[in-house]
Amino acid sequence: MTKHDSLDRATQAVRAALAPGRGRRKRTGTRSARLRLRLPGRPDYPRPGRHGWQRWVPSWRHVLGTAVVFVGLLTATVAIAYARTEIPDDLNAFATQQDNVYYWADGTPMARTGWVSRQEMSLEKVPEHVRGAVLAAENHSFYSDPGVSFQGVTRAFWRTVSGGDTQGGSTITQQYVKNVYLSQDRSFSRKFTEMLMAIKLDRQRTKDQILEDYLNTSWFGRGSYGLQRAAQAYYGKEVTQLNASEGAFLAALLKGAALYDPTLGPENRERAVERWKWTLDRMVEVGGLSRSERARYTAFPEPRAAPRTTSASGQDGYLVALAESYAKRTGKIPDAAFDLGGYQIYTTFDKRRTTALTAAVKKSRDSLDPTARADDRHTKFGAATIAPDGRILAVHGGPDFQRQAFNESNTATVPAGSSFTPFVYAAALEHGVRRGRTGPRTPVTPWTLYDGNDDVPLMTPEGPYWDRGGKMVKGRNDGGRSYGRIPLRDALARGVHTPLLQLGMDVGLDLVRSTAQKSGMLAANFGPPVPAFSLGNSTPSAIRTASAYGVFAGGGRHTDPYSVRRITRNGEPVPLPRPRSTRALSPAVADRVTEALTRPGDDFAGQTGTTPEDTARWYVGSTEEASTAVVVYRMDLTKSLAPLPLKALGRNPAAARRMPAEIWDRYTAALRR
Repeated sequence: MTKHDSLDRATQAVRAALAPGRGRRKRTGTRSARLRLRLPGRPDYPRPGRHGWQRWVPSWRHVLGTAVVFVGLLTATVAIAYARTEIPDDLNAFATQQDNVYYWADGTPMARTGWVSRQEMSLEKVPEHVRGAVLAAENHSFYSDPGVSFQGVTRAFWRTVSGGDTQGGSTITQQYVKNVYLSQDRSFSRKFTEMLMAIKLDRQRTKDQILEDYLNTSWFGRGSYGLQRAAQAYYGKEVTQLNASEGAFLAALLKGAALYDPTLGPENRERAVERWKWTLDRMVEVGGLSRSERARYTAFPEPRAAPRTTSASGQDGYLVALAESYAKRTGKIPDAAFDLGGYQIYTTFDKRRTTALTAAVKKSRDSLDPTARADDRHTKFGAATIAPDGRILAVHGGPDFQRQAFNESNTATVPAGSSFTPFVYAAALEHGVRRGRTGPRTPVTPWTLYDGNDDVPLMTPEGPYWDRGGKMVKGRNDGGRSYGRIPLRDALARGVHTPLLQLGMDVGLDLVRSTAQKSGMLAANFGPPVPAFSLGNSTPSAIRTASAYGVFAGGGRHTDPYSVRRITRNGEPVPLPRPRSTRALSPAVADRVTEALTRPGDDFAGQTGTTPEDTARWYVGSTEEASTAVVVYRMDLTKSLAPLPLKALGRNPAAARRMPAEIWDRYTAALRR
């Protein structure tokens, strides 16, 4: 029998058994026997021996096998992704950049500059109860977890696949990674990368390092990054001064400053109080706060109102520019390092004096009408107050730094005029005079007489002084007035020019120059060595003039003006040499100059200053505490730094001439109140 014959017989037997009309035959045999009756080559998929819907239900072997394969592939994928994940060397720009903060002389904040408001603080300086508040509110298992919360990851995954967001459940390490390495988008891929980087970061750094970086880069609202800046923004204090209650509130801001800053609305305050209470209770629960201490905090620690955003504007801008320049130059801080921020610059500027000086100048500035009077246009008011020890106490630099960065108190193109004459007088008292080319010098006293008449030829040992054009040079007094023979002291006090012009020739212009330079004026601003040198053809700024006058009040000693007394970077001191005091004049000479400039009954020394071309008017007043120089001039900054004629500034000449003295009077009167 062939193979085909056997197959035919089997087929016929099956058909006979199933043929209609023969009734139902009793099923016999085992399950395996029945299976053998199936047609060869016909598949029984997916589950053999199952009928209907049961054929499509996978067996436990299928499920287990599929799960093993899936887990294996997932594990391999994660392992490969983890191995390829690198912690970038460069953080997001804001994560390393900080602002620079400037402080008044009394230590209160003055201004800050920089793209972000952030200041680093080492973890050891953050009180333990403040750290505890953050850990209790954000991640109490921080010191024991591997950098991620697997429950949080699962929750985030579920929210993603169910149509929610990916927020919630992140550890402090994950939050830090997101803040400084990744973008803020809410995609699953970003969350997955965040998780891998957090695990790797947790293995590379200590927990303390991660926590410190997190506290220094987190956003707290009010333009503040980092816990240190947040403490200043909300409570006006250093982070080292925060108590547990204040720390609990700041920890709440990590959930979203726009939702928890109570000053932004009643809903915010309600949320903030609720979160604050929860955080304190949570601290007790996790062991970060005792119950007795928790009981002390019953009142919500109200933060102060949002402070005015400080920046380089108004008068603050001129002060910041001066302090920044000094800090970089004297502290030897490169521009690139300074721009990265983190510096605290403690200035010498006195807030009360600055406010009073600004108000005094403003009144004179407001008296002008540039739109109606051409003579009032381009008028500048420079003013500076310097202590005898060199501290710059106040400066008026202009109407507003944002509108005009040019500092009117620091220009070096305006002639000093007769405000320079005290240095001629001081040089004569210090060195004496010489009538001839050789021979000893003759001492002079305040009572030495000189010719005070107008239109007097200037004399040299060889005879009259002739200029290069062959013209005899003569001394002129204001208004063409003659005074006859006059003591040098009176000539200085009354502003008689001709005696002081001749005195400069007799002392020697080189010694006059040396005396002025030792007193603090810069050699670069000196005019040519001609007779007009004694009447102020030099161009010192108001700052340098006030500093030089400080020699008289300071007993003959000079200290270069400085605007910064201390610098730190994130709390660590930056070396800053303090200017040294040098001897410029003998104490006796300094006292005699002060006596000559002090009117009977006054407790200050003062000197006016005019120029032959009437391009500047000065007043310099000194007390034992400080010297203040005020200068008024006109200058069109769009064309040139050369001063323009002042004319009458829309007023009668006599009143206009007194404008600098009026500013000084208002300023000092305000300080006395």
